[in-house]
Parts: sequence; structure tokens; C-alpha cells
Amino acid sequence: MVAYLDAAATTRVDPRVAEVVLHWMVEEFGNAGSRTHAWGTSAKRVVARARESIAQHLGARPDELIFTSGATESNNIALLGLAPYGEHHGRRHIISSAIEHKAVLEPLEHLQSRGFEVDLITPGASGRVPVEAVLERLRPDTLLVSLMHVNNETGVIQPVAELAERLRETPTYFHVDAAQGFAKFPADLQAPIDLISFSGHKTGAPKGIGGLLTRRRGRATVPLTPLMYGGGQERKLRPGTLPVPLVAGLAKALEVFEADRVKWLAEAEDFRGRLLTALSRTKYRLNGDQDHVVPHIVSLSFEGVDAEALILQLQDYAAVATGSACTSASYTPSHVLAAMGLPEEEAGNGLRLSWFPSQAQELDLDGFVNVIADFQANATI
Repeated sequence: MVAYLDAAATTRVDPRVAEVVLHWMVEEFGNAGSRTHAWGTSAKRVVARARESIAQHLGARPDELIFTSGATESNNIALLGLAPYGEHHGRRHIISSAIEHKAVLEPLEHLQSRGFEVDLITPGASGRVPVEAVLERLRPDTLLVSLMHVNNETGVIQPVAELAERLRETPTYFHVDAAQGFAKFPADLQAPIDLISFSGHKTGAPKGIGGLLTRRRGRATVPLTPLMYGGGQERKLRPGTLPVPLVAGLAKALEVFEADRVKWLAEAEDFRGRLLTALSRTKYRLNGDQDHVVPHIVSLSFEGVDAEALILQLQDYAAVATGSACTSASYTPSHVLAAMGLPEEEAGNGLRLSWFPSQAQELDLDGFVNVIADFQANATI
């Protein structure tokens, strides 16, 4: 059996979640915007319950949460939606990091073409952006800081909770791409972060559903301008018919994950320990600060081995990746590892393993490691 070790890209939909999604597709299939019959009322109620439970998980109010297709769309609404306010008030400076997902970096590139100054911090070998490195770059015209919660390639956790507390004392808004950390580390995201983007499909929900939290500062809302118009749904920030089955599935996935979260983290850590112990038969390097990483993602570089060639050798044992699923087709060196100071050859040679514990148990660990050791002994880059 081939084990699935690419959970940072997506996860299998939990059967309990799939049951809920199917129910709202074929049984109670109403439009949440329909107000004249029971099907619409029922759909509206399940959306309201989902919004309330997810907002509570994030330490926020239900009316501070809008549903989107996922973190990429949420990132775009947050970054591009804040731009008109910055332009109007002469605040065109944005601070971010060079290790962000392309769903943040590419909108920032667009803002640069509109005259914004984007200051990208390189974290160095740790892969972790120090709070002070952000604060020392703040200026009177700094509109926004955008920093991811958990890096999707290295699993390094960024100090977003501490940074949120510090930025709350300033007029600068703070956006966090929480695609990898959502549900897994809720305490960090309950800090006073202004804007939080997340997806559901990293934690057992279907693809195509996520959200954007827009946390108030007192009574003041984050001054976002919508990117699309038509219908006025989701506080006019994200118009269109709500995908009720996906919204219900997202809430169910969060409920399921929260119930097992402590056990899940412990089992993920246990597998990590067994994996790294087994890999001691090979020559590898761990990328990123291992004192600040999630238990279910590792970034590895194997000495003398081409990562793409190794993946082909491993395909009978496990599904693994070189990095982000959104950019892996390009076969270019990882911008994350490059920003951490790795030479181009090494930055292009990282291997990411990520797992849900239940699926990781399906791995023939000895066979998996034997393939790596044998391939390493006989291969040269």
C-alpha cells in the first residue's frame, strides 16, 4: 500500500464530513439566500451555526467571518482589498517575508505594480522571522504586515501571536495566512490578528471552502474594498451563492478535528520521531528551526541525491513532494529554501514529508528508508 505523505497539500475528506456534505447536497439542498420556504430557512440556519462555531474557534464574533473558496481567495481579498484604503491615506508600505506562499507573494507583486513598496524579510537558516525584524521596519506609512502562521514547506511556526500583540499598539494592520495552522494551533490565531485567511482541505474538509476573519479593533472594522460585486453576500466582500454543503462540511471537519486534536498532535509527533530515527541510516539535513516546527511536516535534503529522481524511486511506498503543490510543477528551486540561504542546488533539492497520523501508519517505514539509503549509496546529483 502506498502511504500518503503529502498532507500539507491536501487531506482526505473525513467520512463523517462527507456524510454531512452529501446531506446538504441531496436532502436539504436549499439556497441560504432564499427566505420564502423551509429549504432556504434550513440552509440559512446551518450556515449561521457553522459561522458561529468557526468564529468561536478563532476567538472572534460570527459577523467577523466570511466564507470564501479557500486561503488563496482570502489572501487576495485581504491584501488587494486593503489597498484602496492605503492609497487614499498615503500608506503604501507593506512588510512581509520572502518565505510566504505564492498566494501572498503574487498579490504583493501586483501591489508593487500599483506603487506600493513591499519590504520582504529573509529569515535566514532558521526559517523563522523574528518579531523585532518586523517591528524595526515599521514606518508611519506602513499599511500592513503579512506573515504566514506555519510555513507550508518547512513546517516552521512563525511568532504571529506575539507579533499581533505588538502591532495592536500601532495603526498597522496584521494579516496572517493560516492555511497550514488552522484548527491545529488555535491559541495562536485567537491573538488580536486583524485578518486571518484559512482553508478547510488541510484538516479533512472538502477542497473549495475556507474563510477570511476580519477582526474589529474596538468598533472599527478593517477597511476592505470588495474585489467583486453582485448579490451582497458575505458582508458584500465576497458575493455569490454560498456553497452550503461545503460550509456545513467545514464546520463538521473542525468539530471532528478539535475533538481529536490533542491525540492527533501526539501521534503526529510520535511518527515524526520514528521517521527521523529510521532515517538515521541515511545522510540528510533538516531544514528550518526544529525548536519551532509543527509535528506533521518535515523538510529534508538528502546528500548527493536529486529530489525529483528520489520521488520516483519512492512512488511505490509513499506520495511525497518537493514543496508547495501550487508551484511543484515548475521544478524551480524552492523560494522558501533559497530565502533561508541555501545554495541554489540545495534549494532545488528539498523533500517535504507531511502527514495525517492515521495515513502515516500505512507506511512501510523500513522499506521506505531502505529505498532512500540504497538510492543515496548509488546516486550522484
